[in-house]
Amino acid sequence: MKALLWLVLAAAVALNVSTSLVFDGIQQVLISVVTGAVALGTAVTLYVTRRRDA
Repeated sequence: MKALLWLVLAAAVALNVSTSLVFDGIQQVLISVVTGAVALGTAVTLYVTRRRDA
């Protein structure tokens, strides 16, 4: 489960960074908002599900 979350987080961040190079206008903004929300969601999920004893 966590490996999939890390993969989704990495893909969302990479896509979010590359949108400014590939797209422009409202399309870039919409894709950036969606990938940013996905990245934040996966980061929060990884934080909440971390081991507490470490």
